[in-house]
Amino acid sequence: MFFRKREEDIELWDRQKDSTEPLLPSTPPHRTFDYVLVAHKVDDDNNQKAQRQQAFIQQLEMKNITVTRIVHDDKVFFGLRAPSKMFEDYQYLLKVSDSCNWCGDVRGAVTQATRIRVVHFILHQTFINTGENLDELLMKDVFETIFCLHERKQQKELKRKWARWSALFTGQPFSDVKCYFGEKVALYYLWLSWYTKLLVPAAGLGIVVFLYGLAFFNTNPLIKEVCNSSIIMCPRCDNRCPVWQLSDSCFYAKLSHLFDNEGTVAFAMFMAIWATLFLELWKRHRARHVSQWKVYDWCEEEEELILKIVNDPNCTTKHFIHSYMRSTLVLILVTLMLMLIIGLTQALVVFRVVAAPLISEGSWAFIRDHANTVAMMLGAVLHYVTIQIMTRVNRWVSLKLCDIEKINSFAATERSFTVKMFTFQFFTLFSSLFYVAFFLGRINGHPGNYVRIARWRLEECHPSGCLTDLFIQMAVIMLLKQTLNNIFEFTVPWLKRCLSRNAAKKLERKCGHCYRKACRDEQGRIEPCDICKLRDWLRNYHLANTDAFSLFNEFLEMVVQFSFTTIFVAAFPLAPLLALINNIFEIRLDAIKMVGLERRLVPRKTNDIGVWTKVLEAIGVLAVIANGLVIGVSSDFIPRLVYRYRYGPCANGSTHTHCMQGYINDTLSTAFISHSAVQKDFSIIQMKTEDGFNVTQCSYRDYRSDEDYTLTSQFWLVLAVRFAFVILFEHVVVVCKFIAAWFVPNNPIQVKNHRLTDKLARLKEELREIKRGRSTDV
Repeated sequence: MFFRKREEDIELWDRQKDSTEPLLPSTPPHRTFDYVLVAHKVDDDNNQKAQRQQAFIQQLEMKNITVTRIVHDDKVFFGLRAPSKMFEDYQYLLKVSDSCNWCGDVRGAVTQATRIRVVHFILHQTFINTGENLDELLMKDVFETIFCLHERKQQKELKRKWARWSALFTGQPFSDVKCYFGEKVALYYLWLSWYTKLLVPAAGLGIVVFLYGLAFFNTNPLIKEVCNSSIIMCPRCDNRCPVWQLSDSCFYAKLSHLFDNEGTVAFAMFMAIWATLFLELWKRHRARHVSQWKVYDWCEEEEELILKIVNDPNCTTKHFIHSYMRSTLVLILVTLMLMLIIGLTQALVVFRVVAAPLISEGSWAFIRDHANTVAMMLGAVLHYVTIQIMTRVNRWVSLKLCDIEKINSFAATERSFTVKMFTFQFFTLFSSLFYVAFFLGRINGHPGNYVRIARWRLEECHPSGCLTDLFIQMAVIMLLKQTLNNIFEFTVPWLKRCLSRNAAKKLERKCGHCYRKACRDEQGRIEPCDICKLRDWLRNYHLANTDAFSLFNEFLEMVVQFSFTTIFVAAFPLAPLLALINNIFEIRLDAIKMVGLERRLVPRKTNDIGVWTKVLEAIGVLAVIANGLVIGVSSDFIPRLVYRYRYGPCANGSTHTHCMQGYINDTLSTAFISHSAVQKDFSIIQMKTEDGFNVTQCSYRDYRSDEDYTLTSQFWLVLAVRFAFVILFEHVVVVCKFIAAWFVPNNPIQVKNHRLTDKLARLKEELREIKRGRSTDV
């Protein structure tokens, strides 16, 4: 009976502590804490770490921040709570500022989210006598960590309504997320939800394009021509690679047709316009919510100035500076970094070039027969590993470049870091894909004049087209990146929480022993003892750490996925479907992780997703260019079109055969072994079939003369039509994008009217306050 009562009282205290409107009016304000500092216990008071700890705590106490010290095992916990006067000053400065005077924090009670945000700034702007701030003290292990506390009541409510797998297909409580995690996190989930919803039509049309290719899977004449062919193809590599039959690539011909058909062109145009509509509709969607949250006119730089004044009334502004020397240095370093990333891409190309012939010499027949495909898949896996390593390198370099720039404000630093980090990540992710899309099979030469790296021949495309290689590369990277990233993202903090449960249970049992004498004050009110406080602190301490990069990493992951979904969608129409499935789980995964597995993020105010909007717009423009080039240069859409209307049976007036009959044979050229240059490339062993017959000629994919291997007139005609198509495609789609952007206004009429009404009400209230002040003076 006693233990049940004890649990009820402790739960009541938790509700009091976490509620913005306390259940008991007499509850003292010192019972909640804004932040907790953790340090290693140091017994020697003369130790430099102990002196720095004490100096920092003294600086906080000079700012009237209440500090509660509790020792537990080898750790020292400092509970911090800021005075009410600090937040009164903050609210007043917001009210008299230019852009924040009608924001949600100006009127009403100060929420815990606001307290955390203000105290977070003050803690990181507090310096000890050595000139070190909290960031430097954390780096030097003076303090182990710092974190703000989850509010148990709101945390449980968010778990019930949002952060659970059973809510997978339900709506999100954006207002509750905003109140608890701040507008910045709420806008991330708002954007992710909107992106996921608009992926539905894109995924649906991608499935239609896929089914269109599947419908003609067995009846397409091009597939039949490949699968029933008896044409002998030239060896794919040097040494032991033998000649092979065109019919061996029957599977790849079918696979290529699934993604390289007439519907792909329309789908690529749709996705380019879709990207514009998505952004324009997102701006409207965002405007509605930030208007409701009273942060439409919020200015991050102005809030930073207000927080500086709250921290130090005698502070001085940090002036803007610009140095051409620094800018030039940053530009040079960025260029060198991009050259390094492109060099890694070339290393991946060399790996595939070397791996293909080595695999072809293996003992397993199946792998030997598909050496090029296995090499490409291994290259994709290696590319994924490179991405994981370079992500950490890119972050470190981006931070160092921002330090060199010496930017004035935190908001500007964040924007600069975002642009640099995304640029490096984009090149890391897409350099290899650009090579596969636009260079693979086009710079490898021809029999008698192959292009080599050292002694290794450059790889070739399949006779069924180069788009299959791009599809395989994208599919492997997307599946690995999304699947493995989500697994590690969730399991690491989950395992950490599981391992820390035993320590928490021991402390709760200990809290029960001290309950009778320490958990009530003289008036009988619930008063948490040190162990009860520590229990809550340890519960948060054992959660996975969060920092300024936590939300940035989520945004970066989704924007990279948006790039995959739009830039090379012509080669992979199922990319929107994979993105849609991933995002449905990503929303709940991130919610469960933020609410229950990680320490509370610092609630930050904002009214937009920031520079990410510009990044998404740049991706939309690049998507138009890339898809136009993929269809015009990489796919077989243009060669098929030229053949149908210029060289095929229908061009000669025949009505008895299919218009594409003979297309595959038309794209192949012949190499004769009797030619001296060809003999140098192929050995006698390579020119024998599996049955032991000697081959005197073989075919390869190109438009070249059989006599002197010069390019034919058909090659130049196809090339001219390719360029004409790319120019036409891009101009048409760009015009459609501009029309879509003009047709959809950024702000809904309701938002504009609501803002006017709010401004009018604010001006009337200001006038009433002035008149009230005049009457008081009289």
